Amino acid sequence: MDAVDRKILAELQQDGRLTVTELAERVRLSLSPCHRRLRALEASGAISGYRAQLDANALGLTFDALVFVTMSRADRDAIDAFEGAVAEVVNVLQAQRLFGDPDYLLRVVARDQNAFQELYDTSLATLPGVLRLSSTLVMKTIVDSRPLPL
Repeated sequence: MDAVDRKILAELQQDGRLTVTELAERVRLSLSPCHRRLRALEASGAISGYRAQLDANALGLTFDALVFVTMSRADRDAIDAFEGAVAEVVNVLQAQRLFGDPDYLLRVVARDQNAFQELYDTSLATLPGVLRLSSTLVMKTIVDSRPLPL
């Protein structure tokens, strides 16, 4: 990966809807070489996909919480069962396995406090292998979906 590839990635992180023609102009390449580089970046996995970035608040998902999960055990079967089940909970925007205690951090959105309580009681608390859940509310998001530093 060279400086031109990094410039292509930086431009796409800013605006994933750029046409190849617009992208080529911004990185100062002709169309064919830009297209070849773009396809190579996609094939290498450096670009894993394209999608629209939505505003949760505008869509009525105004309740944002961080949920810390401590597992009852840490064997492979328990981890696989938990990770498979949590991946199916659509309100979980992000799930990260951590070193130390707690074992996982989940970012969860819901319409409001009542919807979160229902989700907590019926989905999160019943995930396989969960010993303890602890949650905290997000007061304000300062940095979100920041482009990767290239």
